[in-house]
Amino acid sequence: MSFRVRLTREAQADLERLFDHVLERELERDGGDLGLAEHALDAIRAGLATLQTSPFTCRKTGSSPFLRELIVPFGRSGYVVLFEIDDPSTVTILALRHQLEDDYH
Repeated sequence: MSFRVRLTREAQADLERLFDHVLERELERDGGDLGLAEHALDAIRAGLATLQTSPFTCRKTGSSPFLRELIVPFGRSGYVVLFEIDDPSTVTILALRHQLEDDYH
């Protein structure tokens, strides 16, 4: 079974915010790695690709068995992807955040 993975506008905005944050942080550092933001994005995309085949392996969050979180490791921490399994063929990414953030934005 293969799931189509789609992002809400809010999730797309989160992805852009996370990319910009890493890029800005690296620009401020002396000798910062300007490719790190792209590597972070690649890690998130790889994580999202796993949702195409196995979204039910991710941890449940909340009272609905269809609302789940995917942990995407990156460096010393990583990212958390909030998603919902809509139907037998669709997964919707609702939000993304860095693991050190308090909550989704």
